[in-house]
Amino acid sequence: MTIPNDFDVIIIGTGAGGSTLAHRLAPSGKRILILERGDFLPREKANWSALEVYQKERYHTEEQWQDHQGHTFRPATSYYVGGNTKVYGAALFRLRERDFQEVAHQDGISPAWPLAYSDFEPYYQQAEALYDVHGVAGHDQTEPWRSAPYPYPPVRHEPRMQQLSEHLQHIGLHPFPLPLGLKLNEVDKTLGACIRCDTCDGFPCLTQGKADGEVNGIQPIRHQENITLLVNAQVTRLLTNPQGTRVERVEVAMHGEIHTFTGAVVVVACGAINSAALLLRSANDRHPQGLANGSGLVGRNLMKHVCTALVQLSLTPNHDIYQKTLAVSDFYWGESDFPYPMGLIQNTGNVLPDMLPAEAPALLAPLLKLRPNAELKAVADHTVGWWLQTEDLPDPENRVTLQNDRITLHYQPNNLPAAHRLVQRWIEVLKQVDRSENAIPFGIYPRNQVPVQAVGHQCGTCRFGTDPNTSVLDVHCRTHAVDNLYVVDGSFFPSSAAVNPTLTIVANALRVGDHLLSCLP
Repeated sequence: MTIPNDFDVIIIGTGAGGSTLAHRLAPSGKRILILERGDFLPREKANWSALEVYQKERYHTEEQWQDHQGHTFRPATSYYVGGNTKVYGAALFRLRERDFQEVAHQDGISPAWPLAYSDFEPYYQQAEALYDVHGVAGHDQTEPWRSAPYPYPPVRHEPRMQQLSEHLQHIGLHPFPLPLGLKLNEVDKTLGACIRCDTCDGFPCLTQGKADGEVNGIQPIRHQENITLLVNAQVTRLLTNPQGTRVERVEVAMHGEIHTFTGAVVVVACGAINSAALLLRSANDRHPQGLANGSGLVGRNLMKHVCTALVQLSLTPNHDIYQKTLAVSDFYWGESDFPYPMGLIQNTGNVLPDMLPAEAPALLAPLLKLRPNAELKAVADHTVGWWLQTEDLPDPENRVTLQNDRITLHYQPNNLPAAHRLVQRWIEVLKQVDRSENAIPFGIYPRNQVPVQAVGHQCGTCRFGTDPNTSVLDVHCRTHAVDNLYVVDGSFFPSSAAVNPTLTIVANALRVGDHLLSCLP
């Protein structure tokens, strides 16, 4: 096949941002080149193996990054068509309306966005339709206003999650159905690919029942005549004209050779960390600090949430198959004696036996000491997984750099008092629940703060704004310094809020797509 060299739009990356933008632009007939450094994720039995996915990290890159002290690590990031959405948990939240405003935290200030929730609301609506979001309005105490209902009804709780939801309501909390992007129809069983399996959160979907960037964004358009998708095509540099005002060529490594392509518009959508790294790697005489980095902010203000994985081990058995259906936002903005945001609580997927050594090692040591012959399955059958996330605040010293061309993350978590308070508050809640369920009180609640190599909620490295001195991108996510260069992934976030970022990335890609459609010749 002969590949043309010149395109109207070149999109680099097929995660939530790149795949959605390609989907929005495809009907225009514009010649679109989509470049993905990975291949299609294989559909294989290992998709459903907790041993392969969690212990062996089968679907994470083999790359080695390093922290600011020079310690190397393997990042939990995936290079496939669909990007990290291939293994995400499909929780698709809107930011709260107040998240777009300046918010005081105990540990500092979360800055206002240059746009308001009302600017994003119609695109949130479109994003939920495109990604098959199931949910129900009126149960989440912090949810923003919406112009239309969710596209699909909420995913039903199975018995244990329903029981927990009722217990939480009984003690005065307001649990609500987690908004989920699934290809599921529980009314007509013949529709939808989701089978409500126990390997969804963090796993690839063998049935393609999860709404991800490949299935919902790329597959519907990839065979159109105006779409060229190249896999195993890693962009190495962006090359500008002599004035440094436009990207003239995109340099791509494919099968051991270097190719170049030209495009009227070039969109970087590699994920917040890799997008920043690509701009830094593309430094030239006109952009000595990195492409479009006159502000010095490319790579800075890296955010990824302060996340805690917590396992609730109780006497009550848990036989639910698909259990990631519950969320609690009662502490999102704090509580009466702590007037600062604390964060969001949601279920994880099932805690499977082969996940325990990787996900809850703190649980196993004392338990096996008490019961040396305890089986992992017996432990897993009495667990519920919880995921607690607190907003981390933008800090210019939390940043992405390159050291000898290796990605280096300088990241120190902040807002920790609020995160620790959320964890302790939730343990108190779980103790109340466990006391109400069992004649004798029993509960073990091991938890792990998620380390730097878990970069699933990455954002903020090329923030958007109106001032070129304090932002990298304008409000349309075009770089201030390079006329035809856009960044469309989580990089644009000025703050991280405390909800999962994917739906906002999708909504923004649709918004930028409409802008490009209005200005492309």
